[in-house]
Amino acid sequence: MDALLSLLFSSEEEELYMLDRMAYLMFLMAACTFITLLFENVPYGRYATSKYGFPVNARFAWFIQELPALLLPLCLLLWTSSSKTSLLPNQLLIAMYFLHYVQRACIYPFLIRGGKPTPFASFALAFVFCCYNGFMQIRYLSHYAEYPAYWVTHPCFLIGSVLWFVGWFINVQSDHILRNLRKPGETGYKVPKGGMFEYVSGANFLGEITEWAGFALAGHSVHSAAFAIFTAVVLASRAVAHHKWYLAKFEDYPKSRKAVFFLVVHPLSGLHRKLRIHS
Repeated sequence: MDALLSLLFSSEEEELYMLDRMAYLMFLMAACTFITLLFENVPYGRYATSKYGFPVNARFAWFIQELPALLLPLCLLLWTSSSKTSLLPNQLLIAMYFLHYVQRACIYPFLIRGGKPTPFASFALAFVFCCYNGFMQIRYLSHYAEYPAYWVTHPCFLIGSVLWFVGWFINVQSDHILRNLRKPGETGYKVPKGGMFEYVSGANFLGEITEWAGFALAGHSVHSAAFAIFTAVVLASRAVAHHKWYLAKFEDYPKSRKAVFFLVVHPLSGLHRKLRIHS
């Protein structure tokens, strides 16, 4: 795989330059996505529509679209000169990344019960993003990221690691709650209860946003920051849509519940309404 990378990049300086540009492009993607999602829900799950392509089985879609985020980084670690993987900060950050994607690609899809099909366009875009981000994150951490010897005891790393673990736990716990809302044979939607769902409608989204925010703080790089911001934009928008949907569908839905952030959600929702009015 080193031979392939040497064909793509004439030097390590050029490759690092490209990795940095990939991160900056992800910031731009986040900004464009933010604007788009003010007017359109992410088209999968309950918001799926045929205008985004033919339906793909939910389990198949989740497994295949997330798999590159696991396999491509694994290839980079096994078959390239990963000069920084002997360093403890890099090892721990890589472990955080892999722990998430092992669960997301190899466990989560096979626990889905029912699940609405995913439009092909959403599936294809998620696949491309996982390739793009998987390469950017792990190539940087395994070959270029340099941290001082004391970094694992630095407050940024310690706080970031705790945030990552708390977010990961909330995400996994929330997915478990959602899977078990309905008893065998039941259909339809129910109001999720328990865990962080007592406070926010998008507890699973809050968990993942927190997870990658912690990863970005611990990693302290433009690459991890770009990933965290892109994730927050997409998942916060989806949480706001879920929150509005729950309020419209269930008359007894808890009014004290926020969408994803305890205080930040409603300004985003208000901006969406204003743009709708003036468009």
